Amino acid sequence: MAINPSADPSKRRFLVAMSSAIGGIAAAGVAIPFVASMMPSARALAAGAPVEVDLSPVEPGMMLTVEWRGKPVWIVNRTPEMLAMLAKHDDRLVDAASEQTQQPAYAQNATRSIQPQYLVAVGICTHLGCSPTFRKEIAPADLGADWPGGFFCPCHGSRFDLAARVFDGSPAPTNLVIPPHHYMSATRILVGEDAKV
Repeated sequence: MAINPSADPSKRRFLVAMSSAIGGIAAAGVAIPFVASMMPSARALAAGAPVEVDLSPVEPGMMLTVEWRGKPVWIVNRTPEMLAMLAKHDDRLVDAASEQTQQPAYAQNATRSIQPQYLVAVGICTHLGCSPTFRKEIAPADLGADWPGGFFCPCHGSRFDLAARVFDGSPAPTNLVIPPHHYMSATRILVGEDAKV
């Protein structure tokens, strides 16, 4: 095909520029939904967001369960009697001093908490991911007469004390996880976020 010498080169540049612009707009129109589909949804963002909890309805000896990142988080208001029991069975625990990294540094203490009164723990057994049950009283003989109560996993028999520390002889290899958290006031806690310095 012969090139027409009378054709206007400015028209050709205009057509090439318009074709390129329309092609770029079409490519952007295809790319934007594709890129947007890779961004987390508002629901997904909310699932990982910290959870604010009001502690005022949690009476001594009571446990409250909230959800954070799709996991149950227990908040137990421990009585003075419950706290006194914690030091009486350290020799029967796998990790009594909480040396394994199952908790933030501020909860690496005998009560595994910021305030001794309140335990904040992820309610998922570290063995196979079941959810233990809260047994605050001294356990019946079928759960072991030497177990002072706490949390019992019915799936495979793991036993934890009221500081969420695992007893020796349990299938669970480590203590329950203590999530990041901090107190916003005397009666409000934020689970899922450390205190801002």
